Parts: sequence; C-alpha cells; structure tokens
Amino acid sequence: MKIITSKENPTYKNALRLKRKKYRDETGSYLLEGVKPLEDALDMGIKAMTVFVEEGGQPERWLEGQHTVMLSRPLFRALSDTEAPQGIIAAVEMRNYDIDGFRKMVGGRNVLIMDRLQDPGNIGTIIRTAEAAGYGGIVMMAGSGDVYAPKVVRAAAGSLFRVPVIKAGKAGDVIRMVREMGKRLAVTCPEGGINCFEADIVSDTALVIGNEGNGVSEDFIDAADVKIRIPMEGSIESLNAAVAAGILMYQSRKR
Repeated sequence: MKIITSKENPTYKNALRLKRKKYRDETGSYLLEGVKPLEDALDMGIKAMTVFVEEGGQPERWLEGQHTVMLSRPLFRALSDTEAPQGIIAAVEMRNYDIDGFRKMVGGRNVLIMDRLQDPGNIGTIIRTAEAAGYGGIVMMAGSGDVYAPKVVRAAAGSLFRVPVIKAGKAGDVIRMVREMGKRLAVTCPEGGINCFEADIVSDTALVIGNEGNGVSEDFIDAADVKIRIPMEGSIESLNAAVAAGILMYQSRKR
C-alpha cells in the first residue's frame, strides 16, 4: 500500500479540513477515530469515504472493500485528535434526519432538547447517557456546540450512530413539534421548580437541558408543562450539565 508522506496531498488536505466545523458542514462528513467506533459505524450502515491507517499498521480484515490509504506517522499524528491514537481514522458521512424520520425513530420514547449547550464533553456524554436511559432522540438548538466535533464524537462513544439527532433554530418550532408528538415539555428550573424525584417525567416527556452558564431560555420556560429542579444539599448551587441530564433522564427508568 502506498504511503502518503506529503501534507500537500489532496486526500490528506481534505481530511485535515474536517477538523474545522465549516468544512464538516460543507461536506456533510466528519472524522471518526478508533477501531471500535469505526467498526460500529460501518455496522450501522454509515458510509466511510476514506479510511486512514498509520504507517506501520495493518488494515483490519473488516476494512476490505473500503477506500483505505496509509499515512506517514507525522501526518497521521497531525490528523489525530487523541494523545494515544489507535492507528485508524476515517472520514465518514453524517447521518441526517428529516422531521418525519426523526418522529418515527423516536416513537413513544422521550426526547432530549439541548438548549445552547457548548462544552463538547458535556454534549457527547449526554448523547451517550440518552441512549443508555432509553431516550429516543435529541434536538440541538441553534447556538449549541457541534455534535460532530472530535471531542463530542469521542465522548458519545458510538451513541451518535444510534440516537437520531436533529438541529433546530427556533424554540417555538421545537415546542410545536414535541407537542404534536404527544410529549410534555419539562425544563430545568432551579428557582420554583418541583423536586425532580416527585415529578412525572417517566414517559411522554421532552426534557430541556439549558446552557452551562445561563440555563434554559425564556421561551422554553414560558412554554413548560412542568418545571423541575434537582434537590441539593450544602452550599452547592448547581451540577455539571451532563450530570444533571443523567439524573433527570434516568427518571424514565422508574416505569
């Protein structure tokens, strides 16, 4: 197999551009790193445009039929987003859903709405936890971080392939959609919310998790069917967004 050694190689340059959101959006593709994540993606029918193997490594047998190229170690390490690369990175296509497809995949399960969350680790962890808690889909509001950023993809640990994620611009459109789906809107509201362990958010719920610093937007608060808070002891005023989301989503497992 021929080894790419020049950073001016067009295939390599195109892959390197995918580290930037602008080019991910333009091409509808992103970088996926690691053996297990790529294997899971291919099993889910996600298309890999190019698979990059680090110099000295051997392509896995299950990569037969994939467009695979080898990169010199310096080029591979520049493309990698991890401190200890596993020797394989792929440019894969994004999985896009229209509203009807999203609604069908969600079915009777709960929906999570991320309202302008920014931290990649939080976003990826919440996606992973949503799958574990049995949530059917995720809505990313405008102003939220990119779900295809490398740190998000890594933190989601494969759940991004299995949980449908859609992007939305206006809160009013999302509120209308979840109501048409038969979901009650539940928002986190530290001031005046009811104890989450006493609230009925087990099923038919669209749960809104707000921005790490500013919380849930007024549009969602005003439209909420139920406002909830997580009880806390001592001088703690708030929890990390991913931790809070996990506590609340797992209320659906009480049924």
